[in-house]
Amino acid sequence: MSTTTTTPISAARSELAGFAGELIGPEDAGYEKARAVHNGMIDRHPALVARCASAGDVAATIAFALQHDLPLAVRGGGHNGGGFGTCGGGVVLDLSPLGSIEVDTDAHTVKVGGGCTWGQVDAATHQHGLAVPSGVISSTGVGGLTLGGGLGHLSRRYGLTIDNLIGADLVLADGSQVSASPDENQELFWAIRGGGGNFGVVTQFRFRAHPVSTVIAGPTFWPVEQTPDVMRFYREFILAAPREVNGFFALMTVPPADFLPPELHMKKVAAVMWCCTGSEEDTAKALAPVQEVGTPLLHAPGPMPFPALQSLFDPIYAPGLQCYWRADFVRELPDEAIDVHARFGEELPTMHSTMHMYPIDGAVHDVGPTDTPFAYRDANWAEVIFGVDPEPANAGLVRDWAVDYWDASHPHSAGGAYVNFMMEEGQDRVRATYRHNYERLAAAKAMYDPGNVFRINQNIEPAR
Repeated sequence: MSTTTTTPISAARSELAGFAGELIGPEDAGYEKARAVHNGMIDRHPALVARCASAGDVAATIAFALQHDLPLAVRGGGHNGGGFGTCGGGVVLDLSPLGSIEVDTDAHTVKVGGGCTWGQVDAATHQHGLAVPSGVISSTGVGGLTLGGGLGHLSRRYGLTIDNLIGADLVLADGSQVSASPDENQELFWAIRGGGGNFGVVTQFRFRAHPVSTVIAGPTFWPVEQTPDVMRFYREFILAAPREVNGFFALMTVPPADFLPPELHMKKVAAVMWCCTGSEEDTAKALAPVQEVGTPLLHAPGPMPFPALQSLFDPIYAPGLQCYWRADFVRELPDEAIDVHARFGEELPTMHSTMHMYPIDGAVHDVGPTDTPFAYRDANWAEVIFGVDPEPANAGLVRDWAVDYWDASHPHSAGGAYVNFMMEEGQDRVRATYRHNYERLAAAKAMYDPGNVFRINQNIEPAR
């Protein structure tokens, strides 16, 4: 007597008769590509990848996972460092087919499908001289970046991505399709502006866009030995600079990229990557003091289309690299913290490994600490330590460097971290990140996802 076991993929093909998207299982030719996420350190084998082409597909996929008691991971762009866009033995709800973009040039708004990347959004809005504040890598998914907060090149001028979110359509854990905005499901709208993917699957975002087309952008590099002098200058300069001036600090190795001078390739440097939305004349005046610090190796801000800046680092941080993240919010940069950064900057283990410190003052501080779940409106920087290398054999090397660096710098931090820069670090870190907003988020979770269906994330547990 033989026993036939029904696999999740065969069950899905039988039960999801009206599914408009694509169902992919382990035996399918496209499975390896379908299961991959951006971080090569994450190697998980889902039982089913459901590429959803509609909100109905999303609802059906959620119901299928629940009926078969399978874990459910939601993937937008697949960039999450901790690998939350996939799961072993469960269902991956892949939003990539939801790629529609509609720009309203009169209202300066844009509707974005839940599966879009920021590069796609930038291409659509740039045609009309507009941009939505987002991150610094164009292949990043709109959904993950937005739901975690969204910080990047335009933060000082126009705030976080969530500060420019004006509405969203979601599918909830029970399959219902709802809209959230300042006028509809207000508590859900509050929760998704920084609370991550804990509350539902967003099938469409609606954003406010701003008149950004050409920016003055590019790096300033200094010898890594000058890190203490550069950081002491930077900690004062950027907080006093006009909001049109944005620049994140980095400890890095100059990559062998065509747009950088060959004589600097592979040198360890302290750097600031500028993005300025003012005129060339105003920017040159604002950045003049930068060239008086230490002995710059390169000072190269110049006119650049905003999408070109957004995609500048895409080839360097391509999919499949071994990546390990550690992060913190930072209020102050005392000399003791600068000494730590200087030491670990000189010990960068690989060309791709880096530390970035993104300014989150300016317009970010215009929003109150309880107006959204993003609780660290009093911090001045979001720091990320990023251990990266193409070789799997170096995964331990970059991970150990990142952890040691974080252990040394964390005592000088504000406590929590930007959720999009965190690995799987446990509930204490999640609570520390949301601070005084955690209990309200837990209550919202109990309202919209009481069974914690959406738990493969920086999880907020439902209030009991």
